[in-house]
Amino acid sequence: MDTETSPYLDSLQNDGFVIIPSLLHPSEINTLREAATKATALTRSGQWPFFRTVPKQFPPWPKDVPPASEGGIWGVQHLLHPDMTGRNEFAKLYFSEKVLGIVEELLGVKYTGKEEEEEEETLVMELLNLLVAPERKDFELRWHRDDIPSTVTPDEEIRLLESKSPQGRQSHAQYNLALCPDTSLIVIPGSHRRIRTETEQNADPYEAYLPGQITVKLEPGDAVFYDSNILHRGVYKPKPEGGKETRLTLHGSVGLKENTSATDGDDKSADRAKVRATAVLQHSVGMWIDRDDADLSYISERAERMRRNLIAMGRGEDVGYSLEG
Repeated sequence: MDTETSPYLDSLQNDGFVIIPSLLHPSEINTLREAATKATALTRSGQWPFFRTVPKQFPPWPKDVPPASEGGIWGVQHLLHPDMTGRNEFAKLYFSEKVLGIVEELLGVKYTGKEEEEEEETLVMELLNLLVAPERKDFELRWHRDDIPSTVTPDEEIRLLESKSPQGRQSHAQYNLALCPDTSLIVIPGSHRRIRTETEQNADPYEAYLPGQITVKLEPGDAVFYDSNILHRGVYKPKPEGGKETRLTLHGSVGLKENTSATDGDDKSADRAKVRATAVLQHSVGMWIDRDDADLSYISERAERMRRNLIAMGRGEDVGYSLEG
């Protein structure tokens, strides 16, 4: 795909993120907000077993929901799980043409959708989670890149950055889609293409300001797609006690079948596939995605093929974790 006709890809490659305003219509926002609110209430009350807990940033997370006095949860996992309340609405969005069309542009693939063609599905279903406000206390994520530890040397850092985005494209696209006003994501534009500066390397992990940082401001229905290895962090304000949810942000990722995009040899392709499998399967999606009732053909045949591509990645019992903390 020619990047001259790919404005979203241009922005992603240059800045490390691209904001897409009004991706959802008001009626879609209302429907998804209602489903997300119900999912959050179930999780806060201990009736949904998959969540992200304060003060932990990365998996694995505890098995019990911390009390509100300790911050409770900051995320709800596995919105595409067959037992999830509102799964149908979440799945319709995740596999929608409006979302997958952007993903295709960012990953450089094109799906024809012609029924008479037996077209190979190049996209992989990965994750759809929900980011929510903690309770009673602020919660902050440290500065990080999703797949590159902060302890690597500069030489290793640039090698990893280049290997994870060959020809300027990653093997997945990830996004935040806001259902409430959201100013939680902070990024440093352009940092996805370079090693950290001396200031960034020596900064406190929770440094309130680094040179060049900006706050991504999303209104309901807006989305931001971002390179997973841009330097970024999150700052989450608590929801009012007993009040409505103040943050409901869908956090999704869609992958690219590695063997369809490799241009540099089987070894590097296999390495990238292993790294991506760890990033996805560390969230335990592999433990339920092959259930009979997880079938997604009722959404579309393409959705079901994407699910089967995820099943092919494995269950993930021994993949480990991308980052710690």
